[in-house]
Amino acid sequence: MKKGRMLITWYEVKQGDTQAKIAFNHKVRLEALTYENKSNPAFHSYLKPGTFLRIPTDNSYNLSEKDNGCLYEYGWRELENDRLKVGPSIHCEKIGLSVLGKPIWLFRTGTGKKKIFISAAWHGNEWLNTWLLMKFLQEWKKRLSKRKNWFGLNIEELYQNVTLFVVPLVNPDGVELVQEGIYGVNNYQQDILQINEDFKDFRHWSANASGVDLNHQWPADWHEEAASSPGRPFFRHFGGYSPLSEPETKAIHELSMKEGFSHVIALHSQGEEIYWGYQNQEPEESKELANRLAKVSSYRAVKTADSKAGYKDWFIKEFKRPGFTVETGTGQNPLPLEASKRIWITCLPLLLESITFPDFS
Repeated sequence: MKKGRMLITWYEVKQGDTQAKIAFNHKVRLEALTYENKSNPAFHSYLKPGTFLRIPTDNSYNLSEKDNGCLYEYGWRELENDRLKVGPSIHCEKIGLSVLGKPIWLFRTGTGKKKIFISAAWHGNEWLNTWLLMKFLQEWKKRLSKRKNWFGLNIEELYQNVTLFVVPLVNPDGVELVQEGIYGVNNYQQDILQINEDFKDFRHWSANASGVDLNHQWPADWHEEAASSPGRPFFRHFGGYSPLSEPETKAIHELSMKEGFSHVIALHSQGEEIYWGYQNQEPEESKELANRLAKVSSYRAVKTADSKAGYKDWFIKEFKRPGFTVETGTGQNPLPLEASKRIWITCLPLLLESITFPDFS
């Protein structure tokens, strides 16, 4: 922190603000912002719109994502801004709406016959993978425009041979709850609070706004999985009252049936593992492919997590093609911002390696 007296200004909190976003936007250290607001109780929880904070100046501090990874919470608002910057080599389209009416965006790049699908943030507290996939797309665009190789791969050639489909934020409502608490939600506040037993801390929340776990919604032994899950809307693990009941899963189901992907990767956040099997219905090549992903990422390939009704499970059952659940990061969800660097370094080569897989369609 700069020595001497700092100039202090006042800032009125807006909807969507977090402590890290305010620090980034005002080009100050989060530690400096925290120090100036240490006696303000409103600063030390979710920020309520209309609250005033003290903002110090710190002209000596330069923030760089290149050096520091993800610098603030990445959610649907950030995605709305970044999606406008990915063209023309990356096409963006809305494939559905969440329970609370937020768009679910699909990004598509490439012109090849082989179709690959990568998705993330099925659970609200796993939003760091949304940042990962958007950073991946932005770097893909740069490499393509400059005709530069990436980890030895010719991106221009991949663009011609593959069509890559990416949904970086399957569960925008859940992510918003985790990042902004009840202040980020305009509708269903009482219902959501009731599901959360009136606790206003949502950092543990993984469900959508209806209290349904979107990765327990799929018709792959759904009834068996439902028998061991909560019988009512809950912050995690409740698979709904029937498969594919939620608008978010319906959007992904419709996309998957329409496109018939060669293989799919669903990103989650816990354990640095790669799950590749389901009820022995996966292709025989799946184990070898999972080992390839493990080798380049340092993750561990595991046949099954002994769970059912997940998207990867359904895809394998429905298409008899490879499907992978990739768990990035280790620790408690949501993963801290500092984990973003390790996730980028380990998962980037995994994503690129997956694009080189054979066409199973």
